[in-house]
Amino acid sequence: MENKLQVENFTFEWGTRTYIMGILNVTPDSFSGDGLVRDEDIVEVAVEQARGFVEAGADILDVGGESTRPGAETVLDEEELERVIPVVRRLAEEFDVLISIDTYKARVAEAALGAGADMVNDVWGLMADPDLAGVVARHGVPVILMHNRSTPNNAEVREQLGGRYVGVKYDDLLLDIKRELMESVELAHQAGIPEERIILDPGIGFGKTVEQNLELLDRLGEVRAFGYPILLGPSRKSFIGYTLDLPMDERLEGTAATISVGIARGADIVRVHDVKEMTRVARMTDAVVRRG
Repeated sequence: MENKLQVENFTFEWGTRTYIMGILNVTPDSFSGDGLVRDEDIVEVAVEQARGFVEAGADILDVGGESTRPGAETVLDEEELERVIPVVRRLAEEFDVLISIDTYKARVAEAALGAGADMVNDVWGLMADPDLAGVVARHGVPVILMHNRSTPNNAEVREQLGGRYVGVKYDDLLLDIKRELMESVELAHQAGIPEERIILDPGIGFGKTVEQNLELLDRLGEVRAFGYPILLGPSRKSFIGYTLDLPMDERLEGTAATISVGIARGADIVRVHDVKEMTRVARMTDAVVRRG
């Protein structure tokens, strides 16, 4: 597997440092309460937040127009396009960082890539829309393939702590996750997406119980052993809240712990809300685990 990935004029050198992806939720119903759909000009709000992220050290801005929290409603293509495309276009004009489109829909990805996005972040690992892999291949961009077993039947929502998944059955947690990730990789291969443009995300928080998330984080190295770069996204998630009995807005330290452990276990990119703080955590962890 290549230890470098060139995207436009940006080079990922896997293993040398941790890359930071800042989350821009262009939604009204983000689980973390940071959704940017308000009464203000959404594009200007997004640019303001993105500027803070870039100044704090973000390498990638991840723009999403549909909430993935447990119990969230599906957003139609038209509404998702209306939310994300003006933001992607403006970010591409304003900032010299990579832009990721967080979508599982081929139509949205096609439009976002045309508007200036550089990569696709698919929370369903190419399994939700059969046309998405072809869009990625035609544009020659990287794709993040996430493992996901989320179902509404397994979602439980509690006041303050938010949504979590319960009763999710795995025959063998890591074996099942790795097998299903490789099914996503095979879909990418069939569409002609090169190996070096595939990034894996084990799907922390998606269709996994609190205990399963903790085990997955601890055993992340088993997924990294496949040789693909790993994106990890534990930021503010409910498994932290349920572990520490804390609401979403008090999960900074818990997130920091998961980011640090995740990097030590092999994460290459971390997807975070609190870019300034988690960039510092990543840099300190890198100084310990990536010496030499």
